[in-house]
Amino acid sequence: MTRSPLNTSRPQGQNAGRTRGRTLLRYAPLASAISAILAGVPVAQAADAAGGLDEIVVTAQKKTENLQNVPISIEVLDSAKLEKLHIVNLDDYVKYSPSVAYVRGEGQGGNGQPGSSHIYMRGVVSGGTNHSGSQPSVGTYLDEEPVTTIDGTVDIHLYDIQRIEVLEGPQGTLYGASSQSGTVRIITNKPDPSKFAASYEVGGNHVQHGSFGYEVEGMVNLPLSPIAAVRLVGWREHDGGFIDNVAGTNATAGIVNGVRTFPTWSAVPGNDGSIGKGSISNAAYVKNNYNTVDTKGGRAALKFDLGDWTVTPTVMGQRVTSEGFFGYDPAVGDLQVAHFGPEYSDDS
Repeated sequence: MTRSPLNTSRPQGQNAGRTRGRTLLRYAPLASAISAILAGVPVAQAADAAGGLDEIVVTAQKKTENLQNVPISIEVLDSAKLEKLHIVNLDDYVKYSPSVAYVRGEGQGGNGQPGSSHIYMRGVVSGGTNHSGSQPSVGTYLDEEPVTTIDGTVDIHLYDIQRIEVLEGPQGTLYGASSQSGTVRIITNKPDPSKFAASYEVGGNHVQHGSFGYEVEGMVNLPLSPIAAVRLVGWREHDGGFIDNVAGTNATAGIVNGVRTFPTWSAVPGNDGSIGKGSISNAAYVKNNYNTVDTKGGRAALKFDLGDWTVTPTVMGQRVTSEGFFGYDPAVGDLQVAHFGPEYSDDS
């Protein structure tokens, strides 16, 4: 059983049921600061000043187009929205996409940890909860690279992202398998040969009645020549826990003060001929706020402008490790469980 999230400064699935505050220290070029100020100007005033609304450019049809001219149903979260809403992962951006349904902890293991979530569009479900079953009905792309998996939607940390495009409805013509009901495209910022740029963000947070977390992100864009540049991005994040594994009691499950009794074990001989003891204890696994998540990764991209052609080789790596269970047992206590073994995931 999981709790509905309360009002949080940064909504996030693994922190459901707890409020969290965060403090940020940022550095960005002057142009970014000016853009942030302009982003707060009402639309009517911005339209009057510029003589019209800002153009939103997308590449949903494999070519650069004005969003208003694209004849498909599409939602766009541009860089200004991503920054304003502090969208940094899958848990965040699905909340702002009305066409997307989201189920967490549905993948293999099903304990609610990151990397085991599935997204659906327009109510189309393909049975993708089985890791050996059918393919998902929603495809996920990082730039032009498909990163769709059966066991869960890839939870890419979002930093230095140009926009997210949510394409609703069948997209099989352009995006092939696993796009029967739609496609999610995460578009990164590309290297820029025209100028040097750098930024970083440092944040701290605390889960109410839980533990502390932090976030460190950085980016640098380095021109190599008038036609070439490299862009390097890195991040590290720690999400504090809010579930306690306790020596609790759930009489229905045969658990009393962290000891679970199995009457049928008492007369069953073991491999060495000894008689079973009939009970186990979770004393070795008792821990407060034990469902923590650590994310670290980076991205490197080169860009070469070759006349009418542009070549952009890119490599990205990310590792998400988590511990604990992301739900609780009401029979044991509020945001508490009584579990009897190690619980962790490692998603690379």
